[in-house]
Amino acid sequence: MGKRMMLLASVVALALAMGGCTVMESTYVKKVNEADSLAKELAALQQKYADLSNENSTLKARLASLTGERDKLAADNRELENVLKAKSDSLSQTIVELRQKVAGLESENAGLKQDIAALQKSREETQKASKTYEDLVAKMKGEIAQGQMTISELKGKLTVNMVDAILFDSGKAEVKPEGQAILQKIISILKDVKDKAIRTEGHTDNVPIIGMLAKKYPTNWELSAARAINVTRYLQEQGIDPAHLSAVAYGEYKPVAANDTPEGKAKNRRIEIILVPKE
Repeated sequence: MGKRMMLLASVVALALAMGGCTVMESTYVKKVNEADSLAKELAALQQKYADLSNENSTLKARLASLTGERDKLAADNRELENVLKAKSDSLSQTIVELRQKVAGLESENAGLKQDIAALQKSREETQKASKTYEDLVAKMKGEIAQGQMTISELKGKLTVNMVDAILFDSGKAEVKPEGQAILQKIISILKDVKDKAIRTEGHTDNVPIIGMLAKKYPTNWELSAARAINVTRYLQEQGIDPAHLSAVAYGEYKPVAANDTPEGKAKNRRIEIILVPKE
């Protein structure tokens, strides 16, 4: 009985001892596994850290590069803006100057066009006057040859100068029949002149009017005026537009020769029919 109890006690003790070892072994294994897992996680985290550190370095380098590029672009942009502003200011000034020059040229061209138009008109008028002059000279060549008439042209102004004797009797202002015939020849040319005014001028010598004639014509003014008006009226009666006609009296105050000789006096006693530009 005593041996059995001792044996049983030994068995129980052994069993107890063996059971404790099993529990300790299980705990150890669990701790080892946890340690391995933690070691692996640590290694993974260390690797990830290393990767992130490398990526961080790369990103910082890229950021630094981009920042440099941005700063350079900003500097270039400022420089470009300055250049463009300078060019813009220069171009604006150039445009202002060109506009002024264009305005000046336009004004000058307008003036030149007016001058050209005036010259063309003057040339046309001169050509017409020259044609009228040639026609009159051809028509009146007999009177010109006899010294009774002169026809002149200067700068588009045509003048028919007739001594008074071919138009009037001495001391008279009425156009005599022979004078009317001469005027008819002149009228045949003048009736086609539409762009000129026709001015009739009366002139005398400086001999005072005396006797009975002085009652009708107190001075040479009245005589020259009456003669100019009668010639003008005859031109109207023969179909010349009266709106184109005028009569002027100069008396003795616009001589073409000296009044100290009979020849000079004869030249001063005259009627002039002048074609002038219309007003």
